[in-house]
Amino acid sequence: MNTLHFRRTAVAVATAAVLPLALTACSSGDSSKDSAAGSTPSAAASTSASADDSMTTDKPFGPGCASVPQDGAGSFDGMAKDPVATAASNNPELSTLVTAVKQAGLVDTLNNAENITVFAPTNDAFAKIPKADLDALLADKAELTKVLTYHVVGEKLTPKQLEKGSFDTLEKSKLTTAGSGTEYTVNDASKVVCGNVPTANATVYIVDSVLMPPK
Repeated sequence: MNTLHFRRTAVAVATAAVLPLALTACSSGDSSKDSAAGSTPSAAASTSASADDSMTTDKPFGPGCASVPQDGAGSFDGMAKDPVATAASNNPELSTLVTAVKQAGLVDTLNNAENITVFAPTNDAFAKIPKADLDALLADKAELTKVLTYHVVGEKLTPKQLEKGSFDTLEKSKLTTAGSGTEYTVNDASKVVCGNVPTANATVYIVDSVLMPPK
């Protein structure tokens, strides 16, 4: 009888001891859920901020990027595998530039260069030049070479460097850049329409106006 009474007492004591622990565990679990739920917005904001940062520093950006093919040699992935002149030849928006580069005999020069930045005018950029002037430029190899090499900087430039930059070009004159986020201009006039495009040996910033070296 005494043994039975002792066992019942022990069970009661054990239950009394375990129950608060169980309630504490449940409360802790609920608290952690509440805490996690409360932290979700800030975590999402942090993720969004990281995405915004990577968009402007690691990936191509700008309204003109929408015209780049989604796949194939002319896509961003395709261009990243080829040296810059070859990569440009696969992008339909840069066909006039490619013609000019071939005319000036600069294909090998650009393809064999290491770690350069090319400000690449679109077809529309070349179309802003009166046809007679453009034809004269394409027919003058020395002047064409001067203009094209003015679009090339001998180092890879990040968007951050473009915020307030001044860089020596292969033509030996300087060009300037300004802007922030996803909006940049070159020489205060030519806008970057698709920036930070990688190729095998260069970073390309596609621009909406042809850059003219100082006289």
